[in-house]
Amino acid sequence: MEKYLYIALFAPLVSSLFSALFTATPKKMFTGIVASLLIFSSLVSSFVLLMYILDGGEPVHVEMMTWMATGHLYIPFGFIVDQVSVTMMMVVTLVSTIVHIYSIGYMDHDKGFNRFFSWLSAFVFSMMVLVMSDNYAGLFIGWEGVGLCSWGLIGFWFHKEVATWAANEAFIMNRIADLGMLIGIFLVYWNTGTLQYDGAFAAFSTLDTATLTWIGIFLFIGAMGKSAQFPLHTWLADAMEGPTPVSALIHAATMVTAGVYLVVRSGELYDLIPNVGLFIASLGAFVALFAASMALVNRDMKRIIAYSTLSQLGYMFAAAGLGAYWVALFHLMAHAFFKALLFLGAGNVMHAMHDELDPFKMGGLKKVMRWTWIMMTIASLALAGIFPFAGFFSKDTILEAAFAEHHFVIYGVLLFTAGLTAFYSFRLVALIFHGEERYKIFGIHPHEAYRFMLIAMSPLLILAMIAGVFQVPFFEMVEEILNAHEYHIHSHTTLLIMLVGTQVFVALAILYAYKKYASWSSVPDGTSAIENSFVYKLLYNQYYIPYFYEEYIVKSYKEMSEVFWTKVDMKIVDATVDGIAGIIYGTGEKTRDMQSGNLSTMLKWMVAGLVGLLSLAVVFGLAARYSDEILSILSALGV
Repeated sequence: MEKYLYIALFAPLVSSLFSALFTATPKKMFTGIVASLLIFSSLVSSFVLLMYILDGGEPVHVEMMTWMATGHLYIPFGFIVDQVSVTMMMVVTLVSTIVHIYSIGYMDHDKGFNRFFSWLSAFVFSMMVLVMSDNYAGLFIGWEGVGLCSWGLIGFWFHKEVATWAANEAFIMNRIADLGMLIGIFLVYWNTGTLQYDGAFAAFSTLDTATLTWIGIFLFIGAMGKSAQFPLHTWLADAMEGPTPVSALIHAATMVTAGVYLVVRSGELYDLIPNVGLFIASLGAFVALFAASMALVNRDMKRIIAYSTLSQLGYMFAAAGLGAYWVALFHLMAHAFFKALLFLGAGNVMHAMHDELDPFKMGGLKKVMRWTWIMMTIASLALAGIFPFAGFFSKDTILEAAFAEHHFVIYGVLLFTAGLTAFYSFRLVALIFHGEERYKIFGIHPHEAYRFMLIAMSPLLILAMIAGVFQVPFFEMVEEILNAHEYHIHSHTTLLIMLVGTQVFVALAILYAYKKYASWSSVPDGTSAIENSFVYKLLYNQYYIPYFYEEYIVKSYKEMSEVFWTKVDMKIVDATVDGIAGIIYGTGEKTRDMQSGNLSTMLKWMVAGLVGLLSLAVVFGLAARYSDEILSILSALGV
């Protein structure tokens, strides 16, 4: 099985390097085709490994070489394929393969076609390193790799100032969180003597609760940044400035779920510190509601889907914090399918609408984009958790876990959020595909996406509908490594009421969204009473958190930097360096005559130097001879 591990891991790297060979040349279609085939080979290898694990095979563990070996520190380039990592491998490679194929059509007219595939494949390689490493150091290498690649992909259209700003925001905010993660990794080694998962997990049980708590907190800080949890969440929506396939890959199935993977992988740590786990679950529930509320009023199609991603990440953290790691991982997998489908469908709409993002300027598109309408509707049904689509099995299990663990506040928040999710999802669908054809007043002539792009999206469509049937086999696969257990509501009547009640609540939210927006006929101009209300403005401006960051953190930091630059750097540091240089330069100017080449002048300087040396010799000789007398005189003077 080792050869399949190597193919799954390194095929994306080969794809990136191959595409990089042509970054300085005009678009070459075969670059995208070859890159896609290499990513597909990684998918096939991951599938073979999945079948091996499902058949009861032992985890595949390889150590390629030693990375660091000094004193007691030993860190190899080691990789492991077990029940958790193979799940992530399948999710990453499946979505990546589809996104690569889709991008051949989406980026067809872009001058950076070849460069795009190089960045995209490099991102996949970094993600595979992250999920396949057998130690925290290797995970951190992949962690930083996806951060770098996301910077390149979010800011891919670097000629747009807003894109470069969004890329820098994502990069810097993640670096802040990564400092916390580094401290957590350092604490793991300091207290356990190893960074290998198996060794560290075995040693955790011997540590005191306070130490484990600090390790868990600092590792979770890293997860907060990568998975955009409050208050490090603002970069996620702004990252929509990148190409839509980037949004589908990074913000649906891979990078933003890395934080959830970290908590799931470190489950044996968080089981020992349930208070930290409860905090993670509570924060996750808050973020789920917080993000959903902002999606209610937003008028940017991609940002609405991004807020949805943020909200669903909250669900995943809520499950992981409650110890339901397998539930969190299953929702991660199911969410990847229907959320990537939503993003790619949004890409189709953007192409058809000449990059227009305001759904209020669309309407009636199902007449010309029937397949995209079907796909986005089914993806939205899955996102809303309607039976029998994928989201029903994953989201309802999270609700069931919260209820079974008697965390009724978390359960209530997540249930209410489910209704909001259904409302804003079908608000978007209704505004884009139903109602009057408002786009006509803007002179837009929409069209359906290329057929091969729709075919590439079809596996996501199928999985969004049927992924729920894999729930039981998935549970059986991961139950050993994650110490999973099923959550049962003791009263079947209570369980039935919960399930039916949730479905009715969600269905009513969908019907209300359709009733309100399916026949929409105008483009809001910001003058209505609702748009001028306090609540609307609060939600539309993201609770003024970006404004707070800009006014009280960014500007304050900038002003402080300018003070240090003008007062300290220029007037002290630069002045000192320039003063020393000036003295040396001036001395050189004044002593230049010594090297005039005039024999008489040089002889004078030689005599002067000789006299000076003899004078010093006499002074030092007298000092040595009369040292005792000199010391007694100085002592008498009190020196």
